[in-house]
Amino acid sequence: MTFFSILETLLIGPLKLVFEIIFSFANSFIGHPGLAIIFLSLIMNILVLPLYKRADIMQEETRDIEAKLQEGVSHIKKTFSGDERMMILQTYYRQNNYKPTDALNGSVSLLLEIPFFMAAYQFLSHLDILDGVSLGPIKDLGAPDGMLVIGGIAINLLPIIMTLINVISSYLYLKGFPLKTKIQLYAMALFFLVFLYTSPACLVFYWTLNNLFSLVKTIFYKLKNPRKILNIITCIVGIAFFALGFLYDTDSIKRKIFLFGMGVLLQLPLVLPIIKSKVQIKAKKEETQPSKKMFFMGSLFLTLLVGVLIPSNFIAASPQEYVDITYFHNPLWYIVSSACLSAGLFLVWMGVFYWLASTKGKVIFDRLVWILCGAMFVNYMFFGTNLGILTSTLQYENGMAFSLADQLINIGITAVVAVVLYICIKKWKKAVSTILAISIVALTGMSALNIVTVQKSVNEISVEQSSKDIPNLNLSKTGKNVIVFMLDRAINGYIPYIFNEKPELKEKFAGFTHYSNTISFGGYTNFGTGPLLGGYEYTPIEMNKRNTESLVSKQNEAIKVMPTIFAENGYDVTVCDPVYANYQWIPDLSIFDDNPKIKAYISKGKFGDIKQKKWIVENNRRNFFCFGIMKSMPLMLQPTIYNNGRYNRVASEVTEQIYSTQTTDGMSKSTGISSIFMESYNTLASLSNITKVTEEEKGTFLFMCNDMTHDPMLLQEPNYEPAQNVDNTEYDTINSDRFTVNGKELKVTNATQMSFYQTNMTALIKLGEWFDYLRENGVYDNTRIILVADHGQGLSQFEDLIMDDGSDKQKDVTFYNPLLMVKDFNSKEFTTSEVFMTNADVPTLATKGIIDNPKNPFTGKAINSNQKTAHDQYIILSNTWSVGKNNGNTFLPSRWAKVKDNIWDKENWTFFDEETVKDDYK
Repeated sequence: MTFFSILETLLIGPLKLVFEIIFSFANSFIGHPGLAIIFLSLIMNILVLPLYKRADIMQEETRDIEAKLQEGVSHIKKTFSGDERMMILQTYYRQNNYKPTDALNGSVSLLLEIPFFMAAYQFLSHLDILDGVSLGPIKDLGAPDGMLVIGGIAINLLPIIMTLINVISSYLYLKGFPLKTKIQLYAMALFFLVFLYTSPACLVFYWTLNNLFSLVKTIFYKLKNPRKILNIITCIVGIAFFALGFLYDTDSIKRKIFLFGMGVLLQLPLVLPIIKSKVQIKAKKEETQPSKKMFFMGSLFLTLLVGVLIPSNFIAASPQEYVDITYFHNPLWYIVSSACLSAGLFLVWMGVFYWLASTKGKVIFDRLVWILCGAMFVNYMFFGTNLGILTSTLQYENGMAFSLADQLINIGITAVVAVVLYICIKKWKKAVSTILAISIVALTGMSALNIVTVQKSVNEISVEQSSKDIPNLNLSKTGKNVIVFMLDRAINGYIPYIFNEKPELKEKFAGFTHYSNTISFGGYTNFGTGPLLGGYEYTPIEMNKRNTESLVSKQNEAIKVMPTIFAENGYDVTVCDPVYANYQWIPDLSIFDDNPKIKAYISKGKFGDIKQKKWIVENNRRNFFCFGIMKSMPLMLQPTIYNNGRYNRVASEVTEQIYSTQTTDGMSKSTGISSIFMESYNTLASLSNITKVTEEEKGTFLFMCNDMTHDPMLLQEPNYEPAQNVDNTEYDTINSDRFTVNGKELKVTNATQMSFYQTNMTALIKLGEWFDYLRENGVYDNTRIILVADHGQGLSQFEDLIMDDGSDKQKDVTFYNPLLMVKDFNSKEFTTSEVFMTNADVPTLATKGIIDNPKNPFTGKAINSNQKTAHDQYIILSNTWSVGKNNGNTFLPSRWAKVKDNIWDKENWTFFDEETVKDDYK
């Protein structure tokens, strides 16, 4: 970000964001983007009305003072000259409490208009959702209106109408004003005519509505009782909202509550004065004076909380997750952008409102900011903290929902906090500034630690090494090839249902054996990949026994076991995306530097469009601030601000083509495409393009990891392809019986369950296409292929795998049932096996029959599966998946489970705590 972009973000960014959010709400509510412009203009004018009203008062006060001093100033200028004139004028001004700079007060309205116009211009001029949208006589809001055609020449009528309204409004408003002010306003009207003449009709329409609002406001000011008339009109509009609430055909309770709520609020301006006139309330007059120090310290606290601490906390939890090595952007810039937007809102624009407020208004601002500081901090720290994993595009994997009880508790505690803080500022006002100062120091310190953590993690990324080269997957026609393909979080239990729905996949997977009775040793990648890569020496319980070595060193060792064995036996070895290499989110390929025979690559993100990557960066710059606002709001407001991960970004035909997030509407419909999904999908779709078939006798060992099944999204059926607008309603209805196989039902009742199923389906479809390519090029039969996952996912879809683990909640052990499918050399038929397997069998399966007496090159122990039958298998139940936290010499304490033989038999499972494991496992 440059200096000017930072300045623009400070001044214009918050206003542009307010424009977008209001428009987004209006468009989703009304359903027509053209009509949403009317709503946008109305709300914006209501919001800034106090600003312009106060500016008008200041302008009038300045004009009256200048008129009062005009005779004296003229006399001094006629009588004196040079330095003497200047000294006497200064004395005269000082005696009358006037400063020459007060003349600027007359331009406050104009100065306010500029940033609001710039924000409207930037937002509406590039709002592609309005392209081709008509509104009344305007055929296309995204282009100049051209409503009047004379002699084949199109004349834009809207700018002329806008200027006429502006001139009339200025004429009425400027009665009694000096010539200088009149020239200024008429010149502005002319400027807008010229500047906006060729602008899109949406922008001119919006500014015309603003001028119309200004005209109505001016007329009201000329009336005898403008407030009374305005209150009556407001009351009538409120009644209209009530009527709309009764007549509006919608199933949305929130919309009806909104309409009735607006109806009630719009009655207050008329009702409250009546109540006040009827009820005599003796109120004790307060002599409280505003405190600029308190206000700006409170605003600074909010700036740091929303714009710095909250974003930095979440980024620091996994900094590398927010880095794309093929389009490097330091995530610290997300914090900078968020901080600028936050400062622009809380310090700049709230400061403008504060500066223009009356003394009484400033006191209200002081108290409001103080209460906001406490309420927003409490909301962030103590509520909405268990929403699961947050993706790098700021979407919660499991969505966002709060129970009514949680919302009511939150509202109650927030109300109590507000009351306590109000009492504090009334009784101990002097202490408030001290508390705010200490709090600011604390927030600054915590944010600084987060920033250091982020930068340290980013510095560990070798961008040059990681981003170099697109991988080449060499496969020999004459030698024996071994492929271990890890699909992160692929779910074993889906296979029968996928092959039931798509029986043609059995041909593509000919020769594979599906091992349905398979376990992993943990529910997350840091627990499941060690055994998958290195065998039974690297199960969590065995890694814990080696308690003098770090977990990261044992992970690196496991990663290198199979590549080293095959490299030492003359194989061409390629490793793509080694999982948690050096315990880095972006794998650190330097762990292979000591073995030049091993070629290592990162494939994830190599096949995407740079435009998509740029959009994700821009989206995150905006959304981290929105995320900070959301996390500090009451729970009842958070889902609305979250907006299914869109944060009320206005979608358009252009932005819809950019991968960012997906919003679901039930389990059959969605809008948008997830960028995280596409990064891995594009890699799978490109496998044939990066595979090279050779005539060399030397065989190949390939390990490759793909995250597509880890980051699911809804796909368009029946081909299961990404689509901007998914609608599977008809297909899902016709094929409702596809989730019952051999009398066993797969529960698919929500979008999350459906998206996981569909993503696993498309992963097999893409792999099947690659297998066809291998067949066509004569390398399928001489290639052993192992498809495996590090763990599964608990989605409550398999009744037989939901266990009573002795706690208050039942345990879905689908977490520990990973995909395992193996095709051996020259195998021809697709089969299913119920033999008990674990993903720690992978090294044994990979080396079987082609490596004599394989041994772990780092420990010297034999590679085999003897431990599988020597004792029960121990599974760690920890949820501490982050290698930023779980990175000591042993895994952090957790509950455990042990299982034997058939995992589908609930009697074979036992659950216990950490100490029992130490005593039980020998």
